[in-house]
Amino acid sequence: MANVILIYASMTGNTEEMADAIADGIREEGGELTMKSVLDANASELEQYDGIVLGAYTWGDGDLPDEFLDFYDEMDDVELSDKKAAVFGSCDSSYSAYGAAVDTLIEKLEERGAEVVLPGLKVELTPTSQQIEECKAFGKQLARHVAGTA
Repeated sequence: MANVILIYASMTGNTEEMADAIADGIREEGGELTMKSVLDANASELEQYDGIVLGAYTWGDGDLPDEFLDFYDEMDDVELSDKKAAVFGSCDSSYSAYGAAVDTLIEKLEERGAEVVLPGLKVELTPTSQQIEECKAFGKQLARHVAGTA
């Protein structure tokens, strides 16, 4: 069974809406899920799970949200080999670096040894009903990867 942690940051609710749909997909696939705001999480927790999902909106010209910075720095102290991971976030195409926070988190996960098994999922601002279904499918795919049935 897939044992997954999903940690996210959301300012306007867009990334949280994505997180909820991804969580639904993980649960529908039979995964056990722990879901937390990044403000309530510690990077050391990542080592306790088989699957990791991180979600962050991109701030300004491509930065991680302020509330993700401490967690991101804490990730330097974790070993994530044998972990399956994925990253998602809401984005705004009015900035030159579209969804760069997603790319930054993917790079950090890979640097710490995690296998990022899905391309980063980026949604323009508020997810549409079709994009919510894509988020749910993203969660299902991750759960299958973690469970070894993908």
